[in-house]
Amino acid sequence: MSSVLLKNAQVVVTMDGDDWVEADILIEDGAISNVGVGLTHSDVERVDVTGCIVTPGLINTHHHLYQTLTRAVPAAQNALLFGWLQTLYPIWSRFTPDDIRLSAQIGLSELALSGCTTSSDHLYLFPNGSRLDDTIEAAALVGLRFHPTRGAMSIGESDGGLPPDGLVENEEDILNDTIRLIDTFHDGSDGAMVRVGVAPCSPFSVSRELMRDAAILARDKSVRLHTHLAENDEDVRYSLETFGCRPGQYAEDLGWVGDDVWHAHCVKLDTQEIDLFSKSGTSVAHCPCSNCRLGSGIAPVRGMKDAGVNVSLGVDGSASNDQASVVSEARQAMLLQRVSKGADAMSAREALELATVGGARSLGRTDIGRIAPGMRADLAIWDASGLDSAGSWDPAALVLAGPSKVKHLFVEGRQVVTDGRITSFDLGAALRAVPDAVARLAG
Repeated sequence: MSSVLLKNAQVVVTMDGDDWVEADILIEDGAISNVGVGLTHSDVERVDVTGCIVTPGLINTHHHLYQTLTRAVPAAQNALLFGWLQTLYPIWSRFTPDDIRLSAQIGLSELALSGCTTSSDHLYLFPNGSRLDDTIEAAALVGLRFHPTRGAMSIGESDGGLPPDGLVENEEDILNDTIRLIDTFHDGSDGAMVRVGVAPCSPFSVSRELMRDAAILARDKSVRLHTHLAENDEDVRYSLETFGCRPGQYAEDLGWVGDDVWHAHCVKLDTQEIDLFSKSGTSVAHCPCSNCRLGSGIAPVRGMKDAGVNVSLGVDGSASNDQASVVSEARQAMLLQRVSKGADAMSAREALELATVGGARSLGRTDIGRIAPGMRADLAIWDASGLDSAGSWDPAALVLAGPSKVKHLFVEGRQVVTDGRITSFDLGAALRAVPDAVARLAG
């Protein structure tokens, strides 16, 4: 792998202590080997980043990439969570493996342009022969670091669950396929491009037995656990009526707390549940735009952070967010805490922390999320010389005033975005395939 020298950055936001001003970054063998002023190196590709801010690549810890082909569906635009799901389930049941791959290519490209170098994905339905393998193939093509999670639904409408019976799976089959995926794709080493997680969809779509068995399997295989929890009032009410307890107790009873677990949403956690997550080291993927779109509420992020809970960011699926921008998610997270708790409730730097070091912690990674020698070379380069940043006194405060798309993006030292364009694969061909796919899904 060739060496790359990024020259003359206006600011390098390290998230690892002090920022560097007018600095350079040397990349060798997929890792950052040096950060400093006036760096030189022989036999190196030089990239001039004058007038740019360099941040760690942003990290997205909750997504449903398949939903990229079902944005802004009219019948689901104004529904709460459960009604939204029930409207979309029949459409999602028409997906093919080609649709899963295409939606992942589009969704991951959108993330890359927003500065994201690492994304998780929660795929929990597998219609018409679709497999998690399809998204892993797409991520390799786009070039992002990928944390796919093997989701599942096993309790259909006839058994009191929310999803239609045609979209649920046999629980033994779910566990066997999860084992296959981990054995085939999971890489626990530093610099890994793929790590597989275990992720039954939610308390209202799988059995208690599957949740318990999935946790046991994940720990036996030394992989991480992920699911939805306490997303809105309907979610909490379902837990109380069905299980006789709040979501936090449900999670604790079934082994779903610990430093190897990260839960999505957690909008309705109460103080006891926040304390449980803090003491157990359980992380939260905060999805502010989706929570706003579905009217779920404002997650108590300030309370979580103050209690010591690790919080990261997720864009959630594009059927509940309509776009996938991690940097926009960071801004929204900051604004929601300010409107809820006051203008000093979250700083711009803390919002960026959610998108970098917080994301790395949620995914159990110590090799990404910061800029320092020895870290993997996952870097987002933002052009601060344009209209978005004009007049800004603090270019590093990207979520206050700055570009929403990157100029360049490096993942594992390889350039995925060049001058604002995806260069790792033929995005144009993928976009040309979208209208036919959407027309067929619309039926």
